[in-house]
Amino acid sequence: MNTPLQPGNTIGVLGGGQLGRMLILEGRKMGYRFVVLDPASNSPAGQVADEQIIGAYDDCSKARELARKSDLIIYEFENIDPLIVEGLEKEKPVPQGSKLLATTRHRKLEKEALVKAEVPVAPFVAGSGSRDFQNACEQIHFPAILKTATGGYDGKGQWRIASREIAIDIWQETGLGTTEQTWILEEEIPFVAELSVMVARNDIGETRTFEPTLNIHRNHILHLSLAPAPVEVSLREKAQKLATQIAEQLQLVGILGVEMFLLENGEILVNELAPRPHNSGHYTYDACTTSQFEMMLRAVTGHPLPEPTVKTAAVMGNLLGEHQENFLAALPNLSPHIKIHWYGKNEAKQGRKMGHLTALAPTVEEALHLLDQTAIWEPYTNIEKQMMDLLKGVQNS
Repeated sequence: MNTPLQPGNTIGVLGGGQLGRMLILEGRKMGYRFVVLDPASNSPAGQVADEQIIGAYDDCSKARELARKSDLIIYEFENIDPLIVEGLEKEKPVPQGSKLLATTRHRKLEKEALVKAEVPVAPFVAGSGSRDFQNACEQIHFPAILKTATGGYDGKGQWRIASREIAIDIWQETGLGTTEQTWILEEEIPFVAELSVMVARNDIGETRTFEPTLNIHRNHILHLSLAPAPVEVSLREKAQKLATQIAEQLQLVGILGVEMFLLENGEILVNELAPRPHNSGHYTYDACTTSQFEMMLRAVTGHPLPEPTVKTAAVMGNLLGEHQENFLAALPNLSPHIKIHWYGKNEAKQGRKMGHLTALAPTVEEALHLLDQTAIWEPYTNIEKQMMDLLKGVQNS
């Protein structure tokens, strides 16, 4: 963009979830108006937008209505048909673009892009059909993870295969053998921890990275993000460099979440990408001089990108449907150093992200202690404790 999008203009948002909600709340400060397209009435983003269009993402007439009412269009999640976005690009500016969406929502294309960016990834083979799968089993070391190329999130569309001997049985159980759906088979990585980095880039090539987080998952859903990641500075810098390489390779305009595996020897492998704000970047809303949401809006609207500075250590904890009762009980006694973010979803369901808490403190350990005191979540498992001990070893090596 030759000049930044002026205040008063309208940004269309494909998707009405919590990411759209937080984007809109930040965009209000910048003077923008918002219209949201989402199939669910009273969506989290729709609640804070100027208008919500109720319709499916693949409804061409609703997409055209969004284009008519918008000066610029963004998407807040990737489970949208890239052809819809490609059509919108002919109507109005869509800075993130359909190409980025098509690449990051398809695991095979995503892995190929990462290889092209010369960043390390787990060994993998992609294919479709039973014959390809049999060939892949001959090339990959087990245990391995079988993943559908599209549609997987929070552990869905993934199967762990412990050995080559049981691979065909699991293959048949998945139902993939009855389709020509593309999949990837990749070696399981014995990582110490998962890191993630948010990287932003605008259309003139300015690139900024946030401090990496260390992520703890439960049942394949993000549980905690610790920021800055409690590993040595050189590892955090290496993670940021890899994220920058990827942003340049993809010619990113917007923001990208880069998920990584940290190995015990200090090597870092890139796992997956998210072409929008990411759950692990929520800490930036309260702990940084510029949040991931403002940074994305700056990138897509043509504003210069500031260097994001961490003001304080933080730990973000996800509140799922099963945590709602405990959260409401703990609410009156929450520490004033804990920030509350509630998404306004109508119904609490098992595994559904209802909100999050961000604890702020001088150190990650103190922030973690603040969240522990709420008694909202179950105590750490032995595996999580072992991971913490391993990280101390990595940090002190």
